[in-house]
Amino acid sequence: MENPDNLREKVKQTTTSPGVYLMKDTDGKVIYVGKARNLRKRLASYFLKASPSDLKTGVLVGNVATFDTIITTSEQEALILESNLIKRHRPRYNIILKDDKRYPILRLDTASPFPMLTLVRKKEKDNAMYFGPFSSAGAVHKTMNLINRTFMLRKCKGAKLKPRSRPCLHFQMNRCLAPCCRDVDPARYQEIVREVILFLNAKTPDLISKIKKEMATASELQDYELAARLRDKIFALEKVLEKQVAVSSDMIDRDILGIARNHQLSIITLLFVRNGKLIGYRHFEFQETISTDAEMIGSFLGQYYERTPFIPAEILIPLPLDDAPLHEKHLSEYRGKKVRIHTPQRGEKVRMTAMAMENAANRREEVITQMLSGLQLLTRLKRRLSLAELPTRIECFDNSNLYGTNPVSGVVVFENGKPKKSAYRKYKIRNVSGPDDYAAMSEVLSRRFRKKENPDPLPDLLMVDGGKGQLNIAVSVLKTLDLYGVFGILGIAKKDPRKGELQDKIFLPERTNPVIFGKETDLLLFLQRIRDEAHRFAISFHRKKHRAAVIQSELDGIPGIGKIRKQRLLNHFGSVNNIRTAAVSEITAIPGFTAKIAKGVVEDLKKR
Repeated sequence: MENPDNLREKVKQTTTSPGVYLMKDTDGKVIYVGKARNLRKRLASYFLKASPSDLKTGVLVGNVATFDTIITTSEQEALILESNLIKRHRPRYNIILKDDKRYPILRLDTASPFPMLTLVRKKEKDNAMYFGPFSSAGAVHKTMNLINRTFMLRKCKGAKLKPRSRPCLHFQMNRCLAPCCRDVDPARYQEIVREVILFLNAKTPDLISKIKKEMATASELQDYELAARLRDKIFALEKVLEKQVAVSSDMIDRDILGIARNHQLSIITLLFVRNGKLIGYRHFEFQETISTDAEMIGSFLGQYYERTPFIPAEILIPLPLDDAPLHEKHLSEYRGKKVRIHTPQRGEKVRMTAMAMENAANRREEVITQMLSGLQLLTRLKRRLSLAELPTRIECFDNSNLYGTNPVSGVVVFENGKPKKSAYRKYKIRNVSGPDDYAAMSEVLSRRFRKKENPDPLPDLLMVDGGKGQLNIAVSVLKTLDLYGVFGILGIAKKDPRKGELQDKIFLPERTNPVIFGKETDLLLFLQRIRDEAHRFAISFHRKKHRAAVIQSELDGIPGIGKIRKQRLLNHFGSVNNIRTAAVSEITAIPGFTAKIAKGVVEDLKKR
């Protein structure tokens, strides 16, 4: 580690050109990435000041062993490079957006003559239209259900329209035109698609106006059945419109960003305004960042809008950015149209920005309250279990097998009382044959804790699903690895109603009887929740592995069936059983299958 005098001297020798700087700790790990118009001036603000500007900056500087710089030809190039380096290194003190694939979006394949609406987690470069992301799975399912009830798009699964002999129930309920088995005019279907696009683009008033004209025309032609259906569609859309709050009179699509920070937590809130109406919002939480408010907003703009399917014409931010023109240029290139980043000074836009700031502050207080509540629970758990450390990180292991076949193990991680799914791990049991849970637990714990190079930190509390037997195995493994006593350990066993037991049991090492929780049953419920999550995770992994093994044993080895043809068969029929009962003519209809290969598939599967 370079001493402070060396760092200061290194800053003085740094170029004044634009570029990116990477701060590293004693292990050479990048802990912060930033950009600057003038690298020397920016780094001097960290290392040449008599005292840090705030506590968090002081913490960062105290952890910096050295820094590197990368010179760029322009600020625009530095902006792009900073974003790429943050994605690559995921530095501890930068703001890093979680992978947006957990946020659902809607996809409409407009290239198809009969497009359908599907829910996806990732935007592809496939020329389809994407809408979202939505704030939750509940919100997107609610939208999907409304569209399915109101608009007569096809509901068939699969990208390609498969012919059917007769229409499904959706057609009988007037919710689909059934292009799979009826002669549907593509122009009529495309008109429905345009209506769905209007709705998803928050142009509901324009859509209602259009449908009202169609209803009037239907009434004049005495087509009262059609007029009634159009009337019901208008009622459904007006209900949606009633729930949307008008916040702007200029009817412009814009996002409004608010920020709230304290030493514990930083929140960025984004309000989505479409056609002048507030249609949704999202909160983003960051705990360990030393960036200034302006740096946070700039980094957020770069990361968020690179992955969202829609960039509005205007983005309102609560404070001016020196490099706002760079961000405008960058986002305009992504959007293909002009994007304006604006800090309002007067009028209704100031009111909208204040609303975003208020929502961010409110969310920050909610999260801090939840964190304090979780801290209190962990503090009580520490006392009840007589742990040496607060159980900030809890790992729970569970095994799963089917009569000893395809044995696996899963570990779930809870940090600060919440599941941390990015830290979940899966293990395939390698050295155990038959249904031997003790041996499987011994193997997986040895693999988890034996490797010193394992990047995962040690837990504060280790849980194993099982009674005293599983707990004793865990204790034995930890003693062998010289880890016994380094962190807490417990076993959780299900209650046995035959013995009159009323609740699950928690066993600790060197203690005969289970822990009695008394009135603190919420602690037991918390541990049960972790155990149930571990059980769910292990079971889902085992089922996936078992299905893969079944598919492999059923289809592999058939002459002429390789990886591509096997995948085409499964995509077309959905399961091996459906392939087994299929006719040769159905299989030959799939691209790449001759009559000889199809006949071989049918005959081979019937023998199995």
